[in-house]
Amino acid sequence: MGQEPRTLPPSPNWYCTRCSDAVPGGLFGFAARTSVFLVRVGPGAGAVPGTPPFRVVGELVGHTERVSGFAFSHHPGQYNLCATSSDDGTVRIWNVDTKAIVSEHALHQQTITALHWSPRVKDLIVSGDEKGVVFCYWFNRKDSQHLFVEPRTIFCLTCSPHHEDVVAIGYKDGMVVVIDISKKGDVIHRLRGHDDEIHSIAWCPLPGEECLPGNQEENSEEPGIPNGKVLAQTPVTEGCYLATGSKDQTIRIWSCSRGRGVMTLKLPFLKRRGGGVDPAVKERLWLTLYWPENQPTQLVSSCFGGELLLWDLTQSWRRKYTLFSTASEGQNHSRIVFNLCPLQTEDGKQLLLSTSMDRDVKCWDLATLDCCWTLPSLGGFAYSLAFSPVDTGCLAIGVGDGMIRVWNTLSIKNNYDVRNFWQGVKSKVTALCWHPDKEGCLAFGTDDGKVGLYDTYSNKPPQISSTYHKKTVYTLAWGPPVPTMSLGGEGDRPSLTLYSCGGEGVVLQHNPWKLSGEAFDINRLIRDTNSVKYKLPVHTEISWKADGKIMALGNEDGSIEIFQVPNLKLICTIQQHHKLVNAIAWHHELGSQPELSCLMASGSNNAVIYVHNLKAVLDSNPESPVTITEPYRTLSGHTAKITSLAWSPHHDGRLVSASYDGTAQVWDVLREEPLCNFRGHRGRLLCVAWSPLDPDCIYSGADDFCVYKWLPSMQDHSRPPQGKKSIELEKKRLSQPKPKPKKKKKPTLRTPTRQESLDGNEEDGKDLAEPAENGVSDQDGEEDAPEPEPPCVLAATVSREPVNCAPVTSSLEKSKVTMNNKVTSAKKELPKEKADALLKKRKARSMLPLSTGLDHRPKEELHRDCLALATAKHCEELNKDVSADLEERFHLGLFTDRAALYRMMDAEGKGHLDNGHPELFHQLMLWKGDLAGVLRSAAERGELTDSLVAMAPVAGYRVWQWAVEAFAKQLCFQDQHVKAASHLLSIHKVYEAVELLKAHHAYREAIAVAKARLRPEDPVLKDLYLTWGTILERDGHYAVAAKCYLGAASPYDAAKVLAKKGDAASLRTAAELAGIVGEEELSASLALRCAQELLLARNWVGAQEALQLHASLQSQRLVFCLLELLCRHLEEKQLPEGRSSSSYHTWASSTDGPFVQRVTAAWRSGFGLDTPEQYRAAFEKLQNIKCPSATSNTPPRQLLLHVCHDLALVVLSLQLASWDDAVRALLRAVVQSYDAGSFTVMQEVYSAFLPDGCDHLRDKLHGQQSPAEPALRSLEAFLTYGRLYEIWWALPRPCPEASRWVRAAHPAPCVEHGGQADSAEQAAPEAAAQPEPGRGPEPDCRLTEEGQRVLSACGELLSEQHASLQDARRTVAEVQETLAEMIRRHQKSQLCRPAAGAPDGEAAQEAEQPHARPPSPCKEEENEPVSLPELTRRLTAANERMAKFPDSVKTWSFPDVLECCLVLLHVSSLCPGCVTLETQRQARELLQKYGSTNAYRRHCRAFCTGAPGP
Repeated sequence: MGQEPRTLPPSPNWYCTRCSDAVPGGLFGFAARTSVFLVRVGPGAGAVPGTPPFRVVGELVGHTERVSGFAFSHHPGQYNLCATSSDDGTVRIWNVDTKAIVSEHALHQQTITALHWSPRVKDLIVSGDEKGVVFCYWFNRKDSQHLFVEPRTIFCLTCSPHHEDVVAIGYKDGMVVVIDISKKGDVIHRLRGHDDEIHSIAWCPLPGEECLPGNQEENSEEPGIPNGKVLAQTPVTEGCYLATGSKDQTIRIWSCSRGRGVMTLKLPFLKRRGGGVDPAVKERLWLTLYWPENQPTQLVSSCFGGELLLWDLTQSWRRKYTLFSTASEGQNHSRIVFNLCPLQTEDGKQLLLSTSMDRDVKCWDLATLDCCWTLPSLGGFAYSLAFSPVDTGCLAIGVGDGMIRVWNTLSIKNNYDVRNFWQGVKSKVTALCWHPDKEGCLAFGTDDGKVGLYDTYSNKPPQISSTYHKKTVYTLAWGPPVPTMSLGGEGDRPSLTLYSCGGEGVVLQHNPWKLSGEAFDINRLIRDTNSVKYKLPVHTEISWKADGKIMALGNEDGSIEIFQVPNLKLICTIQQHHKLVNAIAWHHELGSQPELSCLMASGSNNAVIYVHNLKAVLDSNPESPVTITEPYRTLSGHTAKITSLAWSPHHDGRLVSASYDGTAQVWDVLREEPLCNFRGHRGRLLCVAWSPLDPDCIYSGADDFCVYKWLPSMQDHSRPPQGKKSIELEKKRLSQPKPKPKKKKKPTLRTPTRQESLDGNEEDGKDLAEPAENGVSDQDGEEDAPEPEPPCVLAATVSREPVNCAPVTSSLEKSKVTMNNKVTSAKKELPKEKADALLKKRKARSMLPLSTGLDHRPKEELHRDCLALATAKHCEELNKDVSADLEERFHLGLFTDRAALYRMMDAEGKGHLDNGHPELFHQLMLWKGDLAGVLRSAAERGELTDSLVAMAPVAGYRVWQWAVEAFAKQLCFQDQHVKAASHLLSIHKVYEAVELLKAHHAYREAIAVAKARLRPEDPVLKDLYLTWGTILERDGHYAVAAKCYLGAASPYDAAKVLAKKGDAASLRTAAELAGIVGEEELSASLALRCAQELLLARNWVGAQEALQLHASLQSQRLVFCLLELLCRHLEEKQLPEGRSSSSYHTWASSTDGPFVQRVTAAWRSGFGLDTPEQYRAAFEKLQNIKCPSATSNTPPRQLLLHVCHDLALVVLSLQLASWDDAVRALLRAVVQSYDAGSFTVMQEVYSAFLPDGCDHLRDKLHGQQSPAEPALRSLEAFLTYGRLYEIWWALPRPCPEASRWVRAAHPAPCVEHGGQADSAEQAAPEAAAQPEPGRGPEPDCRLTEEGQRVLSACGELLSEQHASLQDARRTVAEVQETLAEMIRRHQKSQLCRPAAGAPDGEAAQEAEQPHARPPSPCKEEENEPVSLPELTRRLTAANERMAKFPDSVKTWSFPDVLECCLVLLHVSSLCPGCVTLETQRQARELLQKYGSTNAYRRHCRAFCTGAPGP
């Protein structure tokens, strides 16, 4: 079995007409709660050989409430798009490849109930709501249409596969309406016949009404029902069949040409083995349909108890149907089916997928009608996970949907071999525990306090204990029977009994042999054995050590008690946690270190895990209980309560924990190190279990209805998220709205719960509403019996509305209930005003309360005091009796000697301490004059106060210094770090005070102290600034971080951190700062970045002001000025590249004269650029700046900036009469536009700088020997290339207007190859395809003389030298791409290769593709695998060819020669005679010689052979 990660997903949503869909290629999706899960089906799933070919591959997350509809786009080329509707009121379009939202709308005002993606229109999604409103949404153009057809609740709708404007709508009252959306929702037909909800509508896959025998209405069980007349001429007059399924137990076939029913099929009642559902119970029926595309005479429908029927529509009067999966028992669904959707896999297999109330997704082979595989799912929280110790690999899952899943994780034939157990459960399964020795014996506990035993190898109902817990069962554990007498004699006593801990705080012992007998409360034995007189704590967790000799009980107050068998003698109490204990786990005894078996890990409602080593306690077997307050190991990192713990059975000291922070964490306990953190869940984790076979495999369950199998070695994180990340995870997990709990009368008593609200306010003692975990999938309930009340006093009604509610408290949360059931009368609380008045009148507490009390005894006792005092004062020698009497009467010390007074003070002080008044004890000690003793005693107890420390100097300097240090330590433990630092300063410990503040992140206070008390050059101060600045920078507080860096004399870092935000204001401030501190280079770069940011907003004035910040940017100011003028020029021509909403400078307002003159005038007036020396300096600066080459992904504004950089060099070169540089710079600007695919910019560059062509530049160059001659030839070629396209785009119109290139004439007979280009914006290879045959005559388009001159000059474009070079470059690119693809496939095949036998890497990669492109006849050699030596040979040959070309040809770009050939041939076909025969022959020869690459192959065939394209 390959140990790849797996997911047990949530159940598909119930009672939705379209919540699952699939597309060809093997991708299936279904809506579950607030998201959509995606499943890859078929060879592309990458499943382990021998297992069913499917795998859960992703999830679409974004909706905040239940997803009510889901549909894929069934249009080739966009199978990766899908649409969802939700109860949150939105309809969203998704890209399943990126899991991102493409578009969305929130047009509906009511709950959306139906959704469909039109099979005829690529971007049309139709949705309807419960008020009868229909919205048609075209997401490509963001357009919508509102239709209100009927004031009824829409239940389903389906768009016609034959007519793009026809939609059929089914309503809750049984009405079916067919509308035309192109006519504002005009009703074509109202089809009446059903009398209950319409659950499904299916169109016949074939248009027309010939696929079924005629006159069917005469043979149907009921006569055809006439309907409303057709309102107008409609697109369905030729007819089409429509099938509807209703809750009234009938299927009706309708004729859309006649508007009446032609066939009625009544569902049969199938008596299945094991009983069935009464067909009269309409609530248990959902009738969904699927009309097979390749079998129009057959129809698939669901039935009463989950069966699927294949109807034969040719003999409907006989009700002939075939039952799915008749050969195999148990393959059908056991509950009603909600959705059916077809799927065609990559290998052509026709499948049908179904979702059902039994929470299974099944896949059916339509050829054999057998079930191929089943994907189980969960309908509630995953509360408990337990691996069987006997049947290794058998994982039991306790789920909140009232069922137990037993997952055979070792199954070779099925990755999801899951069995369901639901009989006798009828409530949420909150606890599970396998018998340690007996195979198949599984104990379970439920939300309603039930405890039972299942035999998983039989079909018998479970045994249920007759003793119920009053609240939720938290934990189950098997252990030895205690005491022996409670279970009868030796023969009646099992070796192991079942212990259960419930929410009321009681642990019960159940006899598995006699569950009908009364269970034993172990508190009785604990009380008797340990002679407990006080009230026992509320138990919340139980765990037995593996050897069965020690039991641990976790309590509500955070304590853990360790008991020893057989009489449960208390030997140890652990006082570590301060909140309710949720989990206890003992280390296994299988490791290499036996002493580790005494390790016990525990987790509570706080986020810290404590591990205690009890070996010393267990070995010593103490007579009296030992109290432990220090842990062996502390594991900190989680940010919310701990819910589950599990030790790895494969490692020593390795633990995994589950937490409410949404993560599972693996720890190295012995080293106290976090190893890896799993963040795959979208909810709070409730349970975790380590695989008993695979050391790198863990299973976890959460309140997101999922169980994940994950690999610790594959996790990206090592510890739980902290700070902002934790907050974001919390928002992601709780993105669903919370239900508003109904107001209930406040009860007299509050019952604390085990797992409190998410805020952790356990002190409030308030129980929040029970989570409506089945609110999405289970809105109509799961059992016939009503839902049990939540197990808490403040019971809140679980929402039955079909909305998803965020979990507030888990039903697993354990209540903290006191043992006595007596209701004590609470004292009446006094009003606040009266209470305050009483506090003001209250007397000060007596310093000598014991003595005062003894002086208020009866008169006889007071008389004896007087006699004893007199004896002591006046007798010289006291006998023993008198001395003993005086010691008992210690209060007489006030009247005798000092020693007796000290004894009285000691007694009074002890009383103060016992009563919790240490301050009074300290005052008594001060009265005695023992100030040092007072301070020492207070320090030991952590009770030092300001007043005590203030009096410490009386005892001497050393005592005062020691007292201040002790008080500082005490304040640190109390988190009063600033106050502690202040006291350290009082004894001149400045460095210690600064370090204390720094260690607790009080950097501001630490810096204040350091600057006030230390020398300015002290390195501590700089370290403080740098440390604080680093932290502020990490948290995004860049301005304060910059201040820190300035304080630390690091101005460079200050400027850099200010610029980190990247907005224009921050960049400008950073540039100014860098200029002030002398960082000239940094200032210049930041100012330029600021100007570029302002450029994006077209803030021309702001950009120039930013560039003025640094003198070295004068040349860039010229570029920005030229860019502003060019944008103004483009705006005048109303081109999109020049659109601007910002104001221009005054120099850009003038539009007179040539563009170059306007630029030089603006430079002269705006920047004083006039002399040749200034031009030369600016030219040299700009020439040293290199711009990156443009690509098709270069943003338009960035492209314009780069082009203007080269154009600025052109203008400067023209002013300096440097014609060679001008030609090169102008060619670079043109090539930048050409490479970016911006034809408009390229043509505008020519119109602005070369309005009359390149002749004057050639005249300026000195003959053919000029070094810029090759660049000039390329420049002329691009000029001709652009004009050639302008001629082509002027030709295709049916009636072209007269233009610069074309002269319109009267229509003439169509030429042989006349045609029209697809679009003016398409690339030449695609646009130059063979013209469409059969078109009408085109107008006779004649070229102007200028157009003829351009075409005659096109011979320069047909350069064979450049064609050969471009062909070699294309060959190199294709070989490199092929090699990269081969390497990628090989790497992925190695990565995805499972442990047990791997498929071929290349096949696996091809299977991963969602839908492979069909092979083209023109790509024979592409379909054949190419060997590596052959690719190497091609690459070497191409490189050798390229090496032979001169540098002048390779350096300068040239238009694509083959593209020019295709355009010329296309122009010649549109306008015969305009291109010379010699040019056409030359173009065809070049295409035949170099047109072998994939981009040109099809077009070469069309032009060179005359054959039509494929």
